[in-house]
Amino acid sequence: MDFRKYLYGSALALVAASPALAQDTSVTIVLNEDLEVVEPCESSRSNIGRVLQQNIAETMIELNTANGSLMPRLAESWEAVDEDTWKFTLRDGVTFSDGSTLDAADVKHSYDRAISDQIICEIGAKFFGGMTLDFNVIDDLTFEVTSDPAQPILPLLMSTLTIVPSETPFEFMQMPVGTGAYVMTERNQGQSIVLERRDDYWGEAPEVTKATYLFRSDDAVRAAMVATGEADIVPQINEVDATNPATDFAYPNSETTYVRLDTSIAPLDDVRVRKALNMAVDREAFLGTLLPQDAVIATHMVPPSTLGVNPDLKPLDFDVDGARALLAEAKADGVPVDAEITMIARLGNFPNVTEISEALTQMWGDIGLSVNLRMTEVAEWVDLYSKPFAEDRGPSMVMAQHDNNRGDPVFSMYFKYACDGLQSGTCDEGLDQMIADATAATGEDRGPKWTEVFNKIHNDLVSDVFLFHMVGFSRVSERLDFTPTIATNSELQLSQIKFK
Repeated sequence: MDFRKYLYGSALALVAASPALAQDTSVTIVLNEDLEVVEPCESSRSNIGRVLQQNIAETMIELNTANGSLMPRLAESWEAVDEDTWKFTLRDGVTFSDGSTLDAADVKHSYDRAISDQIICEIGAKFFGGMTLDFNVIDDLTFEVTSDPAQPILPLLMSTLTIVPSETPFEFMQMPVGTGAYVMTERNQGQSIVLERRDDYWGEAPEVTKATYLFRSDDAVRAAMVATGEADIVPQINEVDATNPATDFAYPNSETTYVRLDTSIAPLDDVRVRKALNMAVDREAFLGTLLPQDAVIATHMVPPSTLGVNPDLKPLDFDVDGARALLAEAKADGVPVDAEITMIARLGNFPNVTEISEALTQMWGDIGLSVNLRMTEVAEWVDLYSKPFAEDRGPSMVMAQHDNNRGDPVFSMYFKYACDGLQSGTCDEGLDQMIADATAATGEDRGPKWTEVFNKIHNDLVSDVFLFHMVGFSRVSERLDFTPTIATNSELQLSQIKFK
């Protein structure tokens, strides 16, 4: 018997019967820090949003950040009933990953849960503070929302509300349930998270079948992992590591870096001290050194493209002698300018955050202030950044970033500046009324009213130390067809990733 002929024929048969090697449709994404929670109503935080938003938990409406238009997601349509009320119609046949069917009651529950004081969701405090929404469920797929005060941009606000089943308790999820194309199959605290594609997703099946998220705090390590093939996407790398035009992308990331001042405690309750803090910062010295040259010096909490931004506002001049004179004047009036002030910053928050924080404390030391830098992990930082503040706290400042890529100040100003704002270090009744008036304004009145709010914060209250509108850098494997945008700062939709 000719065994060679037999083996050759068997090999041909095996090749003919075997499918071609399938393309690897899994991706590995490396984030700068672990997710402290995996709760959909917390997905306005950058890394939580990059994992959950629109992948597991979807919104009714989606903002196209490229052109500012609103696109249907879970809601097929929406229309204004009158100036206070909007009507929404949901898609039929959408199911959650637990098998339940989406209906209007789920949307109402998602809102009630987001604004509940039982779990304090950032989405509720950040996007729906200072207003009351009343949901009227008409049928399974139809409901109306009446707002007080009137919200002319209510559909845009609804692009932030992540939808969960009505059975979801008023406590943070450990394994999130949503209507998105992916389900979380693994969560190894501090190490990795795995998402896998659902077979029963209501929409078009994405190309990515599995996504593994890893956490590495070192900027250079994250960048190197894509270069060596260990990873496919790093949403945030340092500018100094962005050296390969084939894989590295720069994009305006909609973040504003600033130092939040607790204006309720001396000496920060004195506007002269707050002015001195601003005048002591040599912002130009950071550009091209610890920060990208293209970062923009900030005078607002929101990016320059936002409605109502006043381009004529300028930061207080860098003036060490002038800052010292203001402190001397305040001290002569009994203000305790010698008190130690704690500066709280978050490890890994953005590239060079530690070095920038150290430089700031040195600049403030140069004008005679005693500032103690405290670098914290994300969970501790969130507690210190958000209310309720500890009653026995001393004078403090918090280094932070705020993301507003939606074009309207309503997504920032109550949250950051109203007396009851979750992350506000300011309380001024006149400002509260101005924020309320601007929030309810329509048409041509809306922009000018927000400009008045910005002017008061910057010129009269000097509430914070504004620093920079940031520039982001990402690295993407050459095997992928994906280009980061301004949205990458807050979400990373796996459905937008294609394979070459």
